[in-house]
Amino acid sequence: MKLFPIRKIAVIPVLTIFSLLSTSNTALADYLTSEGSGGNYRYQLWSSDDNNYYYLKIWLNEASPETDPYSITEEFTSSREALIYFDCNYAGIDLAECSQ
Repeated sequence: MKLFPIRKIAVIPVLTIFSLLSTSNTALADYLTSEGSGGNYRYQLWSSDDNNYYYLKIWLNEASPETDPYSITEEFTSSREALIYFDCNYAGIDLAECSQ
């Protein structure tokens, strides 16, 4: 009869540890770094939680903020690289970096 309560006591710490381990993996999330616009488009610059990559969500200026993005870009290694991409491909700005 004493074996059953001991199992209950042992299960709770084990479940707690598994819960904490799985939560730490799911807690990582991307976050909004900046917003802007150019030409007929506006963007949100997003960064990974560890700042290893950046990407842009792009909408037409007249699109509602609640709609799905017009485009989501590939991953960039820096925010500068992502913003240059936006300027060259959406804002219509002629930068020296655009020809590279």
